[in-house]
Amino acid sequence: MQAKRQKKRPIIIKTCISQFFVVPLQENSKRMHAICAISTAYGVGGIAVIRVSGEGSIAIVDGLFRGRMSLADAKGGTVHFGRIERNGEVLDEVLCSVFRAPHSFTGEETVEIACHGSLYIQQELLRWLIDAGCKAAEPGEFTRRAFLNGKMDLTQAEAVADLIAAQSKAEKDLALSQLRGSVSTELAALRERLLHFTSLVELELDFADHEELEFADRTELQTLADEIEQKLAALMHSFRTGNAIRNGISVAIIGAPNVGKSTLLNALLGEQRAIVSDIQGTTRDTIEDTLVIDGILFRLIDTAGIRETNDVIEQMGVERSRQAMEKAQIIISVQDATRPGEVIPATCPRPARDLTVLSVLNKVDLCSVSEQSERSVLWQRSGLIPLSAKNGDIEPLKRELVRVAKEMLPTSAVMLSNARHYEAISRAHEAILRVRQGLQDGLSGELLSMDLQDCLAALGEVTGQITNTEVLANIFSKFCIGK
Repeated sequence: MQAKRQKKRPIIIKTCISQFFVVPLQENSKRMHAICAISTAYGVGGIAVIRVSGEGSIAIVDGLFRGRMSLADAKGGTVHFGRIERNGEVLDEVLCSVFRAPHSFTGEETVEIACHGSLYIQQELLRWLIDAGCKAAEPGEFTRRAFLNGKMDLTQAEAVADLIAAQSKAEKDLALSQLRGSVSTELAALRERLLHFTSLVELELDFADHEELEFADRTELQTLADEIEQKLAALMHSFRTGNAIRNGISVAIIGAPNVGKSTLLNALLGEQRAIVSDIQGTTRDTIEDTLVIDGILFRLIDTAGIRETNDVIEQMGVERSRQAMEKAQIIISVQDATRPGEVIPATCPRPARDLTVLSVLNKVDLCSVSEQSERSVLWQRSGLIPLSAKNGDIEPLKRELVRVAKEMLPTSAVMLSNARHYEAISRAHEAILRVRQGLQDGLSGELLSMDLQDCLAALGEVTGQITNTEVLANIFSKFCIGK
């Protein structure tokens, strides 16, 4: 028994150490060379900002800068006016912001040069910096260095890209919350408690010859596993809403042919996005576009009219309409006020789905004033939203879209919006479920330890405590250059 235990323990200890602590990355073991890039958007503007970061950054810029004082003598967090000059040629008058390590975005010494926004000046300044010893930054390299230097974890680094790409207030608020560490803080607390118990289980294995010793209270571990399972399940559940905020709440506009779906899409967008015609079957495919109302991003999908048809192409359009309905979170079901009682085949989604259907009665402008007055009470009782898409009378529908969307938004500040996070949290959830089952079945500490380590590893992947260079390269390659 003793020989068998001695044979297995080194493997367990190695796995434990590699999963409990930050995996050292090659970049952390050496000083990083200076890099430079334009951090403002490409094009002509009032000003442009060129960022330089890494070892020797201040000295490199100082070699080109002519001001009242040398940047080498400047204090961190100060701004200096002067000229960029080389071999007697003045390129531009600039402002240089100096940041001393570790008090910068990247954690390295950094200089940000604000110059005039001429494309020639921007490109020439980059060329001068590269000639002086800088290297051109890769996409996301500044943020990657901030992560490697411990200025932020991986969820916060990814939130930087989300914040830059935010198209709505809700998306901006979500990204800002994650940048401030909402997800990181939640996962760090869970991981710390799990790490404590896993260490105790490992300690028991080191004293396997003394079976009477029990360092990890199984009842307490069961309670902890139950609590963590619930929190991970809640995080997984939040992904649907978080993803909707990030990519837009999916809204499918459905109905029979010629009820005004495309006209309604155009009215919502304020432009002629879809072709409008009195000919049935004009819309053969789904048309998608985005719209922001009251700070909320909606992804509108105009679908082909749903009807029975022998036209093969139109049948394909109808099928795509049904698929759009299946994926939508909100459905706008459009009916024609001039064709009351018309039946739309298979427009009702499965009642088990978690979605909202808004019933719209379009073309009310074609009804006489007396007809509108007589039917208004009936429309209200039926839950219909009367409007005229052609005349742009769609404010009641916009208000309903916002109301429904706000009801969908959770009150919790901790929310997943990244597919990578969701996948890792799902694996952590499966591992903690195995721990719970193992405790109920009375499994040995060695088997429990393996599942606990799997859970810890998955949580560590989210924040970057456990990662590899391939994952980092994939994440930061999606960033813009200069950030």
